[in-house]
Amino acid sequence: MRNVFIISSILIVVFAGWLSSLWHPFVWSFILIIPIILLGIYDMMQSHHTIMANYPVVGRMRWLAEWLRPKIYQYFVESDTDGAPFNRLSRTVIYQRAKKVNDTTPFGTQLDVYSTGYEWLNHSITPLRHDQIDHNPRVLVGGPDCKQPYSASIYNVSAMSFGSLSQNAIMALNGGAKLGGFAHNTGEGGLSPYHLKPGGDIFWQIGTGYFSCRNKDGSFNYEAFTERALHTSVKMIEIKLSQGAKPGHGGILPAAKVTQEIADIRLVEMGKDVMSPPYHTAFSNPVGLLEFVKKLRDLSGGKPIGFKLCIGQKAQFIAICKAMLQTKIQPDFITVDGGEGGTGAAPLEFSNSVGMPLRDALAFVYDTLHGFGLKKHIKIIASGKVHTGFDLVKNLSLGADMCNAARAMMLSLGCIQALECNSNTCPTGVATQDPKLFKGLNVADKRVRVANFHHETVKSAVELMAAAGIDHPSKLHRSHIYRRVSANQIQTYAEMYPHLLKGSLLEAPFPQGWELNMMNSHADTFEPAIHYAKEV
Repeated sequence: MRNVFIISSILIVVFAGWLSSLWHPFVWSFILIIPIILLGIYDMMQSHHTIMANYPVVGRMRWLAEWLRPKIYQYFVESDTDGAPFNRLSRTVIYQRAKKVNDTTPFGTQLDVYSTGYEWLNHSITPLRHDQIDHNPRVLVGGPDCKQPYSASIYNVSAMSFGSLSQNAIMALNGGAKLGGFAHNTGEGGLSPYHLKPGGDIFWQIGTGYFSCRNKDGSFNYEAFTERALHTSVKMIEIKLSQGAKPGHGGILPAAKVTQEIADIRLVEMGKDVMSPPYHTAFSNPVGLLEFVKKLRDLSGGKPIGFKLCIGQKAQFIAICKAMLQTKIQPDFITVDGGEGGTGAAPLEFSNSVGMPLRDALAFVYDTLHGFGLKKHIKIIASGKVHTGFDLVKNLSLGADMCNAARAMMLSLGCIQALECNSNTCPTGVATQDPKLFKGLNVADKRVRVANFHHETVKSAVELMAAAGIDHPSKLHRSHIYRRVSANQIQTYAEMYPHLLKGSLLEAPFPQGWELNMMNSHADTFEPAIHYAKEV
């Protein structure tokens, strides 16, 4: 196809030159320009390609590249180092599944199976037929104190705020959730009309800025919270302690993206940078966090309440677990965000060098809850570059009950990774508040692509489990996943992340490697019991 394009271009140039030698320049210019004008009008009127609608004629170069992508990009392996946030193979699969085109690949394995880091699922010699398994597995979220438990899909839209994303992008994501029977996390930017209009299930996230439920001084407004929490579309409420891409930093929304509408939704001032503080003011210690969880559960009418965090100092999460035992208050779910999680804007050092990666954090959280005997009624949600069925299977095997995805859902929506999320100039209309750009994003068309991607990815995960002889995600465990750790050494996840025995953290002696963190944690404070200092 590349040769066809080059040859066609040469022929057009030659033909134009020949015409110019025969006729007056006005004649052949008219012949060439009129079709281009008509093509531009068509591009502006069509609704399937946002880039072409926003950039008539010129945008077709992107469309051509996208059309060629399955034929060329599949030959790039997962380990490519082109510097893009997502590698080319991953982007290709997401685009194909969103459009429901053939996502199979020729010539077998596209990865170097002998390279360190290669992972795989061991199959069974007696795999299950596809009609023997549930193609829409659900997870019931809600402990003994929850009056309105929620049956969730194993794959949902992760936190992305209105303000960071455009109103059309939000409506397309929520519309896709409605079509596909999964849920949509609002992000910390507040509960907007665009989250509610399509009618999809909502996970309302409350960050440190308390947007949509804050007083003028930034403190938590319980009345505003209650009013919104009782909305029928709000199924679960998530307290964000930290985010994988920038843990300990707080959110940033540039003034250029703060319209009057966003200011009204978030209850902030228009025209100023919106900065979320790095910590909560409604509580200051583990016991306070759990009391906050209980109060929000009561005010919401008993809906599932949980919290999201990127694991940093292990002793602090252990302190939360000790507070659960002390107060007898448990969250209904915990979202574990990996340090590789994405964001529209964050300092490079925070994105690259702060926060525990998802796999390590997920195993730690599951083992800690299990070691304290707390896992039974608490569901774990994994978040951080979850974009394939194999990603789902890996996270579920490590202890997750379900997964959330942000970047993958954005790509299915039409994001091309232009990397202009923080500049208000996103060419696809996904991450911008410029009406000239987001109007090109057709909600009716894109919501179908979001639903398609979700369906095909869950289907892939279910079929992988069937190949291993597993009929339900709850039966996955760490011994199912293998990883090459060196040229001649292979380990299972069970060997890399050994399970703790249930109740093994309730009394001494503690498992090896846990002693210091157990001594360093207390239910009444996030501060470590033992402080270390450099010698002077």
